[in-house]
Amino acid sequence: MKKIKNYFILLLGLSIASFSFNLFLSPYNLVAGGVSGLALVIYRVFHIKESVFIMVTNLILLGISLLFMGKEKTKNTILGSLIFPILINLTSYITNYIDFSNLELIVIAFLGGILSGFGYGLVFKSGFTSGGTDILNQMMEKYLHIPMSKSIIFIDGLITLCGGIVFGLPTMVYSFISLILISTFSHKTIIGEGKSKTLYITSSKYKEIKYYLHEELKVDSTDFDIVGGYSNSSQKMIMTVINTKDYHRIHYAIKTIDKEAFITSTDAYQLVNENITIRR
Repeated sequence: MKKIKNYFILLLGLSIASFSFNLFLSPYNLVAGGVSGLALVIYRVFHIKESVFIMVTNLILLGISLLFMGKEKTKNTILGSLIFPILINLTSYITNYIDFSNLELIVIAFLGGILSGFGYGLVFKSGFTSGGTDILNQMMEKYLHIPMSKSIIFIDGLITLCGGIVFGLPTMVYSFISLILISTFSHKTIIGEGKSKTLYITSSKYKEIKYYLHEELKVDSTDFDIVGGYSNSSQKMIMTVINTKDYHRIHYAIKTIDKEAFITSTDAYQLVNENITIRR
């Protein structure tokens, strides 16, 4: 059942990304990275249909992935690589019935970026990928030891720059806006909004702070025995999870208890212990 659900999410994500490509990105030459962005450049220069270029390029990259990354790393890329260009072709006819030419290009860039980001986020959330430049990013990470976050910026940025050379500087600026939104919203779709925060608190008054957390806020905490790297002295660290909306109030309260307290906070996107209750 879970596998069927993942296939459904994959198909839904690819469909949304395909609609967005044909409604917002392709008609206005918004080259927002990826093989699909490069396909717009190739179509303008060589008049090769976008879906055909995406399919051929994905097949070549799949072969490269099998050769250099192995079967295990490639298997979750095959479906997305093959289905995506097919959906691009099937949804290409919707522009005959839907027209957004009356909208400003900045609005088009925003809509395309948000919708595409949501679609790609669903694809990644399903455990699959859409293929294309994702394969190159994985290879750069493995063989060149370049973090994937940097390789994505490099490859997609280079493709968008090529779009700027072909379509002009103003279009390139809007393409970068779409690219940033795609990255942002795909990330948010995968992990969701950080409704909670994890606090790491180091203080000489940790007992008072624990009392405040337990008795006033009614939240649990975990204690760690740590050693200061500079002072080489033994200390206590408190870890607790709070609701994001309470962050500033709690931060102020802790600093009131101990103005020297050291507080580190990170977003907590998922709590896997169902016994933990965060006060809303």
